Amino acid sequence: MKVLILCTGNSCRSQMAHGFLQSFSSNIDVFSAGTKPAEKVNPKAVEVMKEAGIDISDHTPHNVSEYINEPWDYVITVCGGANESCPVFVGNVEHRLHIGFDDPSDAIGSDEFVMTEFRRVRDEIKNKFEQFYNDNLK
Repeated sequence: MKVLILCTGNSCRSQMAHGFLQSFSSNIDVFSAGTKPAEKVNPKAVEVMKEAGIDISDHTPHNVSEYINEPWDYVITVCGGANESCPVFVGNVEHRLHIGFDDPSDAIGSDEFVMTEFRRVRDEIKNKFEQFYNDNLK
């Protein structure tokens, strides 16, 4: 089973989803990418995933163009806000899904509030991807 998770920057939501989905089974090949990849994974995403027992500190953002010629069982977009356009993937894909989430890196306020937003989105990603895994891949 081969799954590609797409977002714009590939620095936060797609990386967290990648980490969770990979943790559910070693029989799934999980990749993530963005249409405009950031330079690095958001450190707050790394921190809140570590709190959940998953280490994504070695993940790096990738450009979706790296994967366009590969076949995929699932391509899942995770961007959610109305102000953000989700990438369109035109490759060889068996199933396309959208599971949208708020972007915690857009949170403004105290450090405590921002971390609360990262944890909230992390938990939503875990729950929705666990449901996706149980419904489609198990």
